[in-house]
Amino acid sequence: MARKFTPTPLKLRNPVPSDIEIAQEAKLKPILQVAEEAGLKEGELEYHGPLIAKVKLEVLERLKDVPNGKYIDVTAITPTPLGEGKSTTMVGLSQALGAHLGKRVFTCIRQPSQGPTFGIKGGAAGGGYSQVVPMEDFNLHLTGDIHAVTAANNLLAAAIDARIFHEARQDDEKLFNALCPPDKQGQRSFSPNMQRRLKKLGINKSDPNDLTPAERSRFARLDIDPASITWRRVVDTNDRFIREIEIGLGPEEKMPRRTGYDISVASEVMAILALTTDLADLRERLGRIVIGMNKKGEAVTAEDLGAAGAMTVLMKDAIKPNLMQTLEGTPVFVHAGPFANIAHGNSSIIADKIALKLVGPDGYVVTESGFGADCGMEKLMDIKCRYSGLVPHVVVIVATVRALKMHGGGPKVVAGKPLALEYTDENLDLLRKGLANMEVHIKNALKFGVNVVVAVNSFATDTPAELELIRKTAIEAGAVDACVCTHWAEGGKGALQLAEAVVKAAEMPTNFRFLYPLEMSIKEKIETLCREIYGADGVDYLPEAEKKIELYTKLGFDKLPLNMAKTHLSLSHDPT
Repeated sequence: MARKFTPTPLKLRNPVPSDIEIAQEAKLKPILQVAEEAGLKEGELEYHGPLIAKVKLEVLERLKDVPNGKYIDVTAITPTPLGEGKSTTMVGLSQALGAHLGKRVFTCIRQPSQGPTFGIKGGAAGGGYSQVVPMEDFNLHLTGDIHAVTAANNLLAAAIDARIFHEARQDDEKLFNALCPPDKQGQRSFSPNMQRRLKKLGINKSDPNDLTPAERSRFARLDIDPASITWRRVVDTNDRFIREIEIGLGPEEKMPRRTGYDISVASEVMAILALTTDLADLRERLGRIVIGMNKKGEAVTAEDLGAAGAMTVLMKDAIKPNLMQTLEGTPVFVHAGPFANIAHGNSSIIADKIALKLVGPDGYVVTESGFGADCGMEKLMDIKCRYSGLVPHVVVIVATVRALKMHGGGPKVVAGKPLALEYTDENLDLLRKGLANMEVHIKNALKFGVNVVVAVNSFATDTPAELELIRKTAIEAGAVDACVCTHWAEGGKGALQLAEAVVKAAEMPTNFRFLYPLEMSIKEKIETLCREIYGADGVDYLPEAEKKIELYTKLGFDKLPLNMAKTHLSLSHDPT
């Protein structure tokens, strides 16, 4: 039996202080209290101080027979430099549901990269009186999950170059002996990882001594084509001077190769963490990572390199969601942080599944998708939901008057400079022109058969006429409701109308469907996405793209869901 939930009262101030002031002044519950109120047992926690804990995956087995709660995704119109307040709205909505309406609720949010945190964007814990706390931990190392991703990624990168180095200097017999050395009794054996490789090669033998010279060569020599390697190293810092580097320049290596560093959360390891369902599934997914091709044009994987097991060990704690709380004491899972432009841009399946069991059939899990609905929301539907089997009940699309005016052709916004009068004075004509962006996002969400609610994140300069125009247009476009929210200044109290609209929409029937079947070809999937979501009339392919599509089809990747790496401005190519 869960402990009775007690909301944490807010001490609202006007004018609203800075985010960090509010976060540091906040009264926080011990994480054990948060856990017990959420229905977790102390033995299911791993403490990281008094205010943060990891949750063991065994809880899913204990709660396997509990029906899931309602699944809510918070997304937004096309992003602008003005910011729409999506994370703030997600937290405000959760606080309204839990602390004000008395509903069982869980927030599931991504862990931010230190790149944006130390850049212009800043942190991602929400803002004002709708934040995840402790905010400093949330935005920085937290429990080290991103560092584990970095370590696993770079272990594989090191294994690639080490394998090329050793294969260039040793014959087949020496390579085989290095991989399968005899023990003190002169016996050789294959590790489980090696048995997987043998199966892939079609070699049905269990005794290393039975392999013919040709089979030993096929087994031991990967023959990686250096020009085909797509796997890069990562670091969780905006360090532009190592984006492109040359390695292998040491006096012993003398094997120069151009490569580079990406931000850690861009690693495929992070995307895998967000999509995995348990430790065994994580091990399999890591093993299937393709790092490049061999000189025969065949895919080379982390399994081939013998790195997948070690990568899994490095990720064994990162797979457990991190438990935190909002300013009003509602529970939060912070887990995984793939970007939405290059990856699928959603928090982990594991966190969602645990949260949906903990809130039960009368509760709500509120998650978020990166960038606009054409980006993260589409990927939640077509990628995350395929692997999780979960079905969203409601999509909340966040918009602001100022951002919609910008989409209508408003003046350029420059960070640090005062906003033009068009953004601070009533301008219905400019707003009306920009509403087309919101309408397209609503219609796109409706294509997946889910109910839509629009959250208008309000600012002091918004006028009643502007807010009413947005509300009227959203409902005409197919939204169940459009609600003005003041959660930044008032916490959950300022999102009560939104919470009530979400509860209403979640009870309405849905007809969830994917945008495309997996049986479609790669080109058919690309063209469906571009026509149905981005509004394109067709797709032109460069010769390089044609070659990649041909290669991925040959490798059998054509029946996978499509993750479109793209700009977040598909519906508005001009950010002004």
